[in-house]
Amino acid sequence: MNILRHPIFNIPNLLTASNFLSGIASITSCFAGRMDFAIVFIGAALICDFLDGFAARLLSISSDLGKQLDSLADVVSFGVAPGIIMMSMIAVFAQSFQATYLDTDLSANSFIHYQTQSWLNSLFHEIPNDFDATIKYLPLSALMIPVLSLFRLAKFNIDLRQTEKFIGVPTPLSTLFFLFFPLYFLLNYAQWSQTFTSWFGFLFNPYFVAITCISFSLLLVAEIPLMSLKFKQFKWMGNEHKFILLISSGIVIPIFLVWSIPIIVLLFVSLSIIENTVVKNKTHEI
Repeated sequence: MNILRHPIFNIPNLLTASNFLSGIASITSCFAGRMDFAIVFIGAALICDFLDGFAARLLSISSDLGKQLDSLADVVSFGVAPGIIMMSMIAVFAQSFQATYLDTDLSANSFIHYQTQSWLNSLFHEIPNDFDATIKYLPLSALMIPVLSLFRLAKFNIDLRQTEKFIGVPTPLSTLFFLFFPLYFLLNYAQWSQTFTSWFGFLFNPYFVAITCISFSLLLVAEIPLMSLKFKQFKWMGNEHKFILLISSGIVIPIFLVWSIPIIVLLFVSLSIIENTVVKNKTHEI
């Protein structure tokens, strides 16, 4: 039998399995204290998630099994993995927020591992440390990410409205948004003590990050129509907002670097809302 068209182990499904394994590797890396590896494996999962759909279209392979496998893999890579990463980061931000000085003799990964373990020891073993009662359970707020990702992905498979547009933020985009926090920490670890005195320091306040986890996760299941980036044709007419997003992203990325992640995600949501409003107005005029 041709492996390309095997009913189970075809190329698209194997790419989906690679997405799944990348998610597991990201979670394992996070628990091992290698946040850099965790981010790399999420990146690999995102690539595999794109390629499995591309391969399915290229080989004209489409099946209900493939759709179910894709959602199951996404729950791990774009639900559980970013949830675990953000739990760890809230624990790190909680310690950084309470400390007047951050000793950077440890590497960034070692510091993340140490603080995550301190939080887990406080939570499960009642070992005294800096995580007092007011902040002890705060990292658990990040569990909203996998929970609502689960509901979103299950809904996606049966929601016929999502053939042309997304209803709610897609899980890969949500994961990309949350990667901003560990990426920024890793890249700015040496100057981290100065972060909370800067104008944007509130973004890394553990309470603000916890609220962000909950709020952005709710967008996963929100009844908000969002544009798909699939092009049926490449004319400007009908694709205006997609082209604006792509052009803006090309400008923003080299200028703002890691800050471009939340900027692009928020721009995507904003342009989608604008596009949906324009379509509704045109429909009413007709």
